[in-house]
Amino acid sequence: MNLRFFLSLFAYALLTMILGPLWHFVLFKDAYHAFGIYNRADPIIPLGFLSMWIQGAILAWLFPRWLEAKAPLASGLKFCLLMGLFMFTVSTLAAAAKTVVHGMSQFLLIQAAFHLIQFGLTGLLLGWIHREPRPAAA
Repeated sequence: MNLRFFLSLFAYALLTMILGPLWHFVLFKDAYHAFGIYNRADPIIPLGFLSMWIQGAILAWLFPRWLEAKAPLASGLKFCLLMGLFMFTVSTLAAAAKTVVHGMSQFLLIQAAFHLIQFGLTGLLLGWIHREPRPAAA
């Protein structure tokens, strides 16, 4: 593990720790309550944060194996949007298939937007972290 691994891990985790609660508990709090899918009165925040750190470590470990050195930003976007689609199927589609969701279309739309923003920004951050160092000025 190197510095880029830890920067990638922290980039994902911190971005998600800011965006996730803001999205779910502030911006769309009433919508998520109306969906009825999240029914724990007091969410277990540390468990949610643990999942973010694990996800970030997996992304940080996998991304260098995907990286195209000549196009780090494009690689970051492609990789993270693919990972975001994977996470969307797990966290949204599978959950909606097993749970009664009131307002299914709105739930899917809000969740899709969340994952697009979360993983789009993560992709840009990972691409930036893994950019090639600039040559020293002569």
